[in-house]
Amino acid sequence: MTDRQERAMSFGSVAEDYDELRPEAPREAVDWLIPDGCEVAVDVGAGTGLFTRRLVSRVARVVAVEPDARMRKVLTDRTNGVRVVEGRGESIPLPDASADAVFVSSAWHWMDADRAVPEIGRVLRDGGRFGLIWTSRDRDVDWVRDLERLPGQEPCEAGSAERFRQRLHFDLPEPRIFDNVAREMFRFVRTMSADDVVAMLGTYSRAIVASEADRAEGLAHARATLAARFPGADAIDVPMRAWCWRADRLAREG
Repeated sequence: MTDRQERAMSFGSVAEDYDELRPEAPREAVDWLIPDGCEVAVDVGAGTGLFTRRLVSRVARVVAVEPDARMRKVLTDRTNGVRVVEGRGESIPLPDASADAVFVSSAWHWMDADRAVPEIGRVLRDGGRFGLIWTSRDRDVDWVRDLERLPGQEPCEAGSAERFRQRLHFDLPEPRIFDNVAREMFRFVRTMSADDVVAMLGTYSRAIVASEADRAEGLAHARATLAARFPGADAIDVPMRAWCWRADRLAREG
């Protein structure tokens, strides 16, 4: 297993913490992504269902597709009214033209776009919506960026924001089956205790796959950074952002 594969499948080991600590997408971002008249939506790489639950309140039928059984268990236990299936973006176990929208939340960078794009296009009906969203802390803010530092690794720089922008400007593979591409970013604030901020950082793949000693040192650094910036604070307003991308399925030929 490569380092990338290990990181991609690492989240199941902290599934319950992931579900409790990771931020949910803001309502404005969900509104921007979901197309009018959407009746069947698919959440691919659904994880523990953070974005899935946003869809349940808006769409009549929701299917959650997730490869990790540990993540699926938390999703199933904590999410009502959803069909949950094993699968991944490159192999979605659903019929052709069966969905009005397919979304990927904070998981697209783990997928093979050359294989996932045509597979998503297969599942979508003509005119259906393909949407991507990453919801996380806002690393454009200096103190937020400085929280994440593991021994032997460079701290996250402002360039991480540029890497996210590049994710939203990827080239769709040929043949072209999507148009009306649009991008948007939504900023918001999440109020958290210092303990929860530190615990949230422990749910990211770099921390999960690190050695126990390196992880402990990295989280201790984050705790000290928060204590220095917000001495004695019971709650901290953490800047967050949701990066969004969407496109619509072209009509099939013939």
